[in-house]
Amino acid sequence: MSGFDKIAGSSKAGIDRLLYVYHPRTWREKGLMWTAGLMLATYVVVVGVLWFIWDNKPAPFDVRAIALAAANGDANKLVPGFLTTAVVVHTAETLLDKPGGYLSNDRTPPGVLMDNMPNWEFGVLTELRDVVRALRNDFARAQTQSVEDRDLQAAEPRFNFDNNSWILPSSESEYRAGIAALKSYLTRLADDKIHDGQFFTRADNLRDYLATVEKRLGSYSQRLSASVGQERVNTNLAGDPAAHQSTTTPELMRVQTGWLEIDDNFYEARGYCWALIHTLRAIEIDFRDVLVGKNAVVSLRQIIHELESTQQPVWSPLILNGTGFGIVANHSLIMASYISRANAAIIDLRSLIAQG
Repeated sequence: MSGFDKIAGSSKAGIDRLLYVYHPRTWREKGLMWTAGLMLATYVVVVGVLWFIWDNKPAPFDVRAIALAAANGDANKLVPGFLTTAVVVHTAETLLDKPGGYLSNDRTPPGVLMDNMPNWEFGVLTELRDVVRALRNDFARAQTQSVEDRDLQAAEPRFNFDNNSWILPSSESEYRAGIAALKSYLTRLADDKIHDGQFFTRADNLRDYLATVEKRLGSYSQRLSASVGQERVNTNLAGDPAAHQSTTTPELMRVQTGWLEIDDNFYEARGYCWALIHTLRAIEIDFRDVLVGKNAVVSLRQIIHELESTQQPVWSPLILNGTGFGIVANHSLIMASYISRANAAIIDLRSLIAQG
């Protein structure tokens, strides 16, 4: 091949290359690729920002201010039980209306990718279920033979609806129906109609609710403590020589939380304590006469103080699970310590209230 032919061939190849590069279809294909890449990057950034915002837990609130707002500023409406019920309503609304809304039943990012906040939500929901059940069965009834309040009868099953249902019906719709029933009860509490909504600040009613809290905190304490493997003595039948159980269990039991469940238990307990703090603050005001009569106001405040310690900021990006006396911290054991102390104080408070 002559030199002229080589030059001509290379020139033709160069021209073909230039025609390909500058062909409209080539630019269109590259434009689509760049657009798709930019959209994907934007989506990832937006999801990350929303994840960061939605993962922030709601701040504590002033229970008296919330009750006054529910009463439209009229302090005369703050009858016994008004604060407790108003706090329950506000806690439920916070669960649904916080940044990101209710995330436990989300099916799209970032909600579907998050687990800390949904577990926190379940802890709050657990306390809501406990206190609404107490409202229905204890606080709104003077004696066991009394009739249930119609609104509380409607509210309790709503809050016991599946926390993970996203459609037909959604969890949010059921919980909002429960909130509406609580608001109706709250309205009837503050009106002047005879034989309308009632809330009885009796010592036995409070003791029964605290019994539920005691069991709940005891369960959380055990689950958190099991973040490190432990050999526990079987005390299921202790204290009752006539007691029996369905199936036999070993005298020594090995208990350990699964690695993937450690942070789940931590944030669930944190959510429960967040809601319980506000409930107990309202109870301190509504049951003040009962607590003063038993000289138990300080005892309740100490419980609240212990629970407030569970809400301290977590500076680590991960829930650490070091051994009890190891170099690395164990956040679950620290949380269990605060909860155990609060639980012990509740046992003492129940005993104090039971005394004549």
